[in-house]
Amino acid sequence: MTDATFLDLVADRLAALPAVRAVTLGGSRAQGTHDPDSDWDLAVYYRGGFDPADLRAVGWDGEVSELGGWGGGVFNGGAWLTIDGRRVDVHYRDLDVVEHELAEARQGRFHWEPLMFHLAGIPSYLVVAELAVNQVLRGTLPRPEYPRALREAAPPVWRGRAAVTLRYAEDAYARRGQATEVAGALATAAMNTAHAVLAARGEWVTNEKRLLERAGLRGIDTITTGLRPEPGALVAAIRQAEGLFGAAI
Repeated sequence: MTDATFLDLVADRLAALPAVRAVTLGGSRAQGTHDPDSDWDLAVYYRGGFDPADLRAVGWDGEVSELGGWGGGVFNGGAWLTIDGRRVDVHYRDLDVVEHELAEARQGRFHWEPLMFHLAGIPSYLVVAELAVNQVLRGTLPRPEYPRALREAAPPVWRGRAAVTLRYAEDAYARRGQATEVAGALATAAMNTAHAVLAARGEWVTNEKRLLERAGLRGIDTITTGLRPEPGALVAAIRQAEGLFGAAI
């Protein structure tokens, strides 16, 4: 089965689920940066009583979470599936939540949420970013521009999180020679700073996979790989990171 035929069949099946109003393709395949073995990232946009049991009943191999099964919040669950030998992720998107976050983003408001596998967590406007960059396969969805109010409001929030993270790392870890904890703090602060840089540019972010490259912060690698479990060296590394982050536009 060709990729085009595969995607068409899967999109039709997802769109036919009760309460689903739209289906999108995201990730590297939506942006044309995928490899032949890349996952297929799909999302179902529903209104009202979506029931994951309906997706489970389709019979595809894999795991289907309940609503809120991935921690709740804007990223409220989904499925990891294998369909026709292809790895497929399906994300649940509640249209009421998405529309609320779109309205909030246009006013420069957002909140932070933890999410597994994301060092810096995610902003609530991630679901707005998906509207802007993903391909709509079935149904209709808005295609928002990056709000000017968000470009002004988001960067200081992210930079503030980075600064607090580094300050805590110096006080709690560096002076005790705890290199692993400092490494984690540097990585987290780098991701926060990258969010700030891209928000200031008005560039949408949907995950962390290429976030440091896009923000020009790959230099953090040199700092983290040079860490030694010595208080002076760890404090010096934090100062280097502060300089790198401060220079980022």
